[in-house]
Amino acid sequence: MTEPALTREFLRELFLFASLSDAQLDWILEHATIEQYPGGGKVISEGDPATCFYVLLSGALRMTKQDSGGEVETTRSDQRGAYCGATQFFYGQDQQRYGASIYALSDLTFLTLPARDFAEKFRAWFPMATHLLEGSYLGWRNSDALIGQRRRLLALGQVSAGLTHELNNPAAAAVRATAALRERVAGMRHKLAILAKKDIDPNLLEQLIDVQEQLVKQVASAPPLTAMQQADREDEIGDWLTDHGLEQGWDLAPIFVGAGLSAQNLDEVLDSVGEELIDGAVRWLAYALETEILMGEIEDSTTRISTLVGAAKQYSQMDRAPHQWIDVHDGLDSTLVMLAGKIGDGIELVKDYDRTLPDVPAYPGELNQVWTNLIDNAIGAMNGSGTLTVRTALVKDQLCAEISDTGPGIPEENRQRIFEPFFTTKPVGEGTGLGLDISWRIVVEHHHGDLRVRSEPGNTRFQVLLPLTEQASE
Repeated sequence: MTEPALTREFLRELFLFASLSDAQLDWILEHATIEQYPGGGKVISEGDPATCFYVLLSGALRMTKQDSGGEVETTRSDQRGAYCGATQFFYGQDQQRYGASIYALSDLTFLTLPARDFAEKFRAWFPMATHLLEGSYLGWRNSDALIGQRRRLLALGQVSAGLTHELNNPAAAAVRATAALRERVAGMRHKLAILAKKDIDPNLLEQLIDVQEQLVKQVASAPPLTAMQQADREDEIGDWLTDHGLEQGWDLAPIFVGAGLSAQNLDEVLDSVGEELIDGAVRWLAYALETEILMGEIEDSTTRISTLVGAAKQYSQMDRAPHQWIDVHDGLDSTLVMLAGKIGDGIELVKDYDRTLPDVPAYPGELNQVWTNLIDNAIGAMNGSGTLTVRTALVKDQLCAEISDTGPGIPEENRQRIFEPFFTTKPVGEGTGLGLDISWRIVVEHHHGDLRVRSEPGNTRFQVLLPLTEQASE
């Protein structure tokens, strides 16, 4: 890499220095140095003492910041004149530290200035600007912290409410099934003891156990029945039980039907044990079958809980790199799981996915926040009744994820303002006006995509357009 010759004319080609006087440019020339870094290396580290102000002359860089999940890439740039490093030099505090790390995407050339000296000269050259910048910086930092905290609490509240609702149903089902299972196991032991008291032939008992094993295996493969088929089958088995002298056969019939059995299966049991033992054998088999059914319910419930936890992990992007190549459908699906409790029975969910779409470079945790905001708004707009459609497609050279609803639509006078911060049409206490503003900044500023809205009564569509390749940013 060849070092450029530093002259007044060279400095005036950089937008930062274009309006400086000759004397000011001479000071820059006297104190500036040229530094070069090979591609792939680290230029500065977040948290180190901020000693230099860097101005990019050539090459491409990326900027990252630390958060609780690791390093998050915030910016990429190859713009000549872009600056980084000690950018808060105007802020009158000593021992300032770099607010981000800088990495070289390609060979870099920087013009660097000593931060302390540059800060003193900047204050002397532009005293009013220094005060304005310092005040603006402090105000921005305080408001950003408050808004960020509010945003995180809102997101946490939405996710927690949805996840709690979804986990409660399978957890309660597992508890109920476990309690019932305990009773059925106790009953099965009791019936087996009654059978044993009748001095049953060991060979006959072994045969009965074989029959039990065969019937239990049928539970998992029992075909679903319509309500009419269920009623007919229960009547058939109830009549069989009554004909063979079993009292309250109607109480046992649903168990055998739920296990996929018919009167023919009971004939096989009768052939194995005979009329003398049929009452105890049938009731013992009923307990065994119901036990199997209950264990299936527990398995289904715990599998559902495991699936929900997996969706929550996918949604929150725990243990994953902040920036990665992703399949957007994973994030859309996990968000729908988190918000399933809000969708309810009155809203029909339609997924129209193009599964041939390629992976895209993104911050999946941030995109999940976008999906949450857009889907939650769509659900709210329909007021409990309508169709929510989530569609993906390729639009020219961008991936398009569209969230649409059949609500009343967005009035024309509001359509131009919906992405403004703090603008909301919801009643006081129900909306902050931050959701769409945050979504717009995530999609447009952070992912270099686009967020569009088209709305008319009965058809409101929000379209998120994402580039298919890595993008440099200013």
